Amino acid sequence: MSNRPLAALLAATLGLAPPAPTVLAADAPPATHCSAPVYREFDFWLGDWDTYRVDQTGKVPAGAASAARNQVTSILGGCVLHEVYRRTDGYTGESFTIYDATRHVWHQSWVTNEGELLVAEGNRQGKSIVLTGASRDAQGAQLQRVSWTPQGDGVRETALQSRDGGKSWTPLFDILFRPHPH
Repeated sequence: MSNRPLAALLAATLGLAPPAPTVLAADAPPATHCSAPVYREFDFWLGDWDTYRVDQTGKVPAGAASAARNQVTSILGGCVLHEVYRRTDGYTGESFTIYDATRHVWHQSWVTNEGELLVAEGNRQGKSIVLTGASRDAQGAQLQRVSWTPQGDGVRETALQSRDGGKSWTPLFDILFRPHPH
């Protein structure tokens, strides 16, 4: 329910100008400066997804339950991808991803309800978007290399980690986003 009539009545009673209407991101016209094809390279990730862990064979085990819901939307006139990731155990994260045309890189800032931050950058490599960034956890500093690749009607996201400055890499996670049934 909107508080707009109450706010207008209060403003009139106090002799103030009525509040300005709220403009939502969806109301904003498309940004013409984000219309070049490079800005659409990551659009394959847009969607409402169920998230499944992938096993060592590269497949989702039969009968596996979704571990998370992931919603990726285009905001700010098509210039930014906004991700909202909610795992079934309460872990939640959000990311903002943008193509930085001045430096010719994809940039992502990822934050969570556990105080985690990962800032990663990179480019398209073949069909994939691959971003690398540094983070800290209880074990100290680590590099992460995360890639998103279209796979069938979904998207596979894999992450590698390095604790030795990038000399060696080990798997961190491997997940598959499948369209959420509506």
